[in-house]
Amino acid sequence: MSIRLVQAPIGIAFSKVEEGNREAFLREFAQLSESDEDPINQWLKLARAKGETSDTDPILLNLMVELYKKVDALERFLKNEEPKRLSLTNEAAVESIGFEHFKLAKEVLMEGVEYYGRVEMPVHPKRDIAIFFVAVDASLAQITKIHERDEKEWSAYLTARERVLIRQAKEGRG
Repeated sequence: MSIRLVQAPIGIAFSKVEEGNREAFLREFAQLSESDEDPINQWLKLARAKGETSDTDPILLNLMVELYKKVDALERFLKNEEPKRLSLTNEAAVESIGFEHFKLAKEVLMEGVEYYGRVEMPVHPKRDIAIFFVAVDASLAQITKIHERDEKEWSAYLTARERVLIRQAKEGRG
């Protein structure tokens, strides 16, 4: 089995899935997928459906929505209203990623064990994506469950990292 991986400097927090925590992990997994369903995004979807945004520059509109989210996040921070996230027992650096796999920088996984994790994607807007994965070996994992939107973002990030590495390799030879 040949797995193509690309260097990617991201981190992951994760815990082993057991009968006692599976439901809680599934609940958070669902909540993180709906994180784009906050009030401003619901309003934006409704406005787009009604055609109220047809005369608006889409890039400017998206930037304004993200600015609103930043102000909202700042307000929550100032009021000490942290988003409710499960405490995960491990944190690790991801060395490289593929479309369905990733490799950790250190050997901390137990082969064949299922894990739940949150990856902070270094894209705009920054957000966590939730994944379930199974350890192929002590450092290699196969993603078994990821939301469709997150999978697209993961693939886009992988492609962008690949382009960066190709460009760096060309510059090194030239």
